Amino acid sequence: MKSIFTTKIGMTQVIDADGVVTPVTVLKADENVVVQVKTKDIDGYDAVQIGYMDKKEKNTKKPIRGHFDKANASYKRFLREVRTNDDHGLNAGDVINVDVFEEGDVVDVVATSKGKGTQGSIKRHNYGRGPQSHGSKSHRVAGARSAGSDPARVFKGRKGSGKMGNERVTVQNLTIVRVNTEDNYLLVKGAVPGPKGGLVQVKKAVKSL
Repeated sequence: MKSIFTTKIGMTQVIDADGVVTPVTVLKADENVVVQVKTKDIDGYDAVQIGYMDKKEKNTKKPIRGHFDKANASYKRFLREVRTNDDHGLNAGDVINVDVFEEGDVVDVVATSKGKGTQGSIKRHNYGRGPQSHGSKSHRVAGARSAGSDPARVFKGRKGSGKMGNERVTVQNLTIVRVNTEDNYLLVKGAVPGPKGGLVQVKKAVKSL
């Protein structure tokens, strides 16, 4: 099962023997422990439930403690499911490390993008600006949103200002540049959504070229 949960550390660059500079994102993979294995016979579908990022016992509710204790796993902050086939070979209590990937693998990354709050239509939807000369009153407004007399309303779904960011984003077909099995680090070519310290899922590419 080529899927692992990581923490975004930041960006840096890697220089190869030919002097080519490659921008990379550093992802730290703490212990990924299998908490539960779901099967089609019992649960109706095949999946592996993974716990990630250590959490203090006093901050973990008792029912959740029992769920982790049953798998002989330490308490984790995140519980996520990954759909699998029935031949993954994983059992409750197993630990998944970055060695499931190799340098050159093509992966998809899933994370929550940075929240930008309420933004205007120019920043949110890349609208063009109005005249910048003196006297113009529409430097950064969206312009007419509907006809005046008929239908005299704004249609549903019209692009405008509003909340931006803070949504699930998947970036496809990124290349793994380096795998550090000693410290459990992954270097992924290019940018990854989300802030530093954010949760990032790295999984085998669905549409790899």
